[in-house]
Amino acid sequence: MPELPASPLIELTWTDHVSGRKGYLVVDRLVRGVASGGLRMRPGCTLDEVAGLARGMTMKEALHYDPRARYVPLGGAKGGIDCDPRDPEAYGVLVRYLKAMRPYIESVWTTGEDLGLTQDLVDAAAAEAGLVSSIQAVYPLLDDEAAARARLAAAFAVDVDGIGLDELVGGCGVAESVLAALDRAGVPYAGARVAVQGLGTMGGATARFLARAGLRVVAVADVRGTIANPDGLDVEAMLAARDAYGVVDRSTLRPGDRELPGDAWLAADADVLVPAAVSYAIDPQNQRRITARWIVEAANMPVLPEAEVLLAERGVTVLPDVVVNSGTNAWWWWTLFGDIGADADEAFGHTRRAMRALMDRTLDRAAADGTTPRAAAHAIVADRLPELAERFGWYR
Repeated sequence: MPELPASPLIELTWTDHVSGRKGYLVVDRLVRGVASGGLRMRPGCTLDEVAGLARGMTMKEALHYDPRARYVPLGGAKGGIDCDPRDPEAYGVLVRYLKAMRPYIESVWTTGEDLGLTQDLVDAAAAEAGLVSSIQAVYPLLDDEAAARARLAAAFAVDVDGIGLDELVGGCGVAESVLAALDRAGVPYAGARVAVQGLGTMGGATARFLARAGLRVVAVADVRGTIANPDGLDVEAMLAARDAYGVVDRSTLRPGDRELPGDAWLAADADVLVPAAVSYAIDPQNQRRITARWIVEAANMPVLPEAEVLLAERGVTVLPDVVVNSGTNAWWWWTLFGDIGADADEAFGHTRRAMRALMDRTLDRAAADGTTPRAAAHAIVADRLPELAERFGWYR
């Protein structure tokens, strides 16, 4: 049975000749000659971090493989830049990085927004770097490139209650993962409590969908601290009061909302924790503060492996990022390849069905094998690799 190689196909380290900052590209695997994965920008980003994210993308693509669909999964890749996105020099660094990576973006790596970057910013920088698009490597695989590009552009123009559809689909998938877990445990949505770390694209959308499903969002953390209210926060008001980096304007808080330290979300009296910001947020030390029953990884790699072992021993279930937050990437390709159109209801319906089926499959496998959901997801990927390899070959 084919297995994922121990090392990625391509690893690159780039040094910006102007600022000295570092950037990275890791292509973990190619399928049909192409790999998919976003570009993040954060201070302290490392090559090892990007390699882990690229491997996660390989898994996300394989998990969404459906031989009946127009969308055929790609390989996995990821980019990263060690820079604070709020630094005045950040945009120039981004443009120079994309110029340096242009040969890869034109031929093998499709990329887009990730932590610290918005798609609008990536698109502007890509144009300045001389690229047709940040996903142009996939164009040769399309049956009708013009129609596909028009469909995706139309989808990005859809607005749902003040937020772009592209910013909402990932959170829709995360929320559906939470609801699937609650359903299996027989926990009613009404009154179930949630704490969210990060109110950016993924965290904000997840909070919206969970609140609208009847759950009570009792804590939200951003870079300025944690905002908590045991009776529930006004999620829509907070979304309207956040800036481009997901920071909430504290002047809009209600009398019952409390401002707490930044890490207070960990110990929130909640059933579900949703880390939706940075990687490595939960470690062997701070996991002791967690009393929630589920941790749902909306961010990439927020729970360290050592912490996950300790959490499992305490009966805390971690729903893994490779399943939970895979809806964003899949939505791009469902839309581009034509499985869905540029319509919010169709996008949300397809996302909910796909994520519910994937989460149920993962949890069924975990129960059958007596393993964690993460181990179950890995097992599902291992089962799908032979079919992918037989259909498309194995690129090394």
